[in-house]
Amino acid sequence: MLTEKRHEIILQMLKEKKSISVTEIKEMTGGSDSTIRRDLTALDRAGKLSKVFGGAVAIENPYTVIELSVAQKREVKPAEKRQIARYAASLIGKDDFVYLDAGTTTGYMIEYLSEKSTTFVTNAVDHAKRLAIEGFKVLLTGGELKGTTEAIVGSQAVLSLQKYHFTKGFFGTNGISRRYGYTTPDSSESIVKQIAMKHCHQKYILADASKFGEITAISFAGMEDAQIITEKKPPREYEDCCNIIIAGL
Repeated sequence: MLTEKRHEIILQMLKEKKSISVTEIKEMTGGSDSTIRRDLTALDRAGKLSKVFGGAVAIENPYTVIELSVAQKREVKPAEKRQIARYAASLIGKDDFVYLDAGTTTGYMIEYLSEKSTTFVTNAVDHAKRLAIEGFKVLLTGGELKGTTEAIVGSQAVLSLQKYHFTKGFFGTNGISRRYGYTTPDSSESIVKQIAMKHCHQKYILADASKFGEITAISFAGMEDAQIITEKKPPREYEDCCNIIIAGL
């Protein structure tokens, strides 16, 4: 069978099933393992599918550029976010020096914190206020306050973060993609996230399962650069990822 015909069959199978295995493709095309893997590599490089261990999945969801307000985000999956936040909070130990990123899921962590020897640095005004009320030592980055997400961004925020060395960092994300990593719609927030993550010894992304396969405008880290804490088993194409933690299991 001609290469072009195999590619056509593979893409049609993906359109119908969303994910396919090498074995399924072999049965449909009569190609060998090596031939099918070359086909998948070529189609992946062309951006027509995402090659994964043992097969391929349909290309991820279209890019999204909409950024919800903090109030709107609090209405989205609150139970799932609390499950993730509770587990994340349990990872903080005595005398940890923690970066807490802006975001609703990271914000829920504050409800479950108990180790008062922890020092926090955050770029979220509301996080800082709540931490201080709870009796934690908290440092707030300088910079420009962004109205939509209530995050502090800009050159001053970046400069203030460069002097720190965090034991742990907890980050939010708008999307998780094998190809594009962790993404956010805003370039100024992406820079702050990127710099803070580079200064963390242990890095955690807090994301409910709906974030898998979502892509927004700006990447701030590769998928392998942090551990992901989520609330349930991720989609099939992410099952072989060894950096995913399911909260509560």
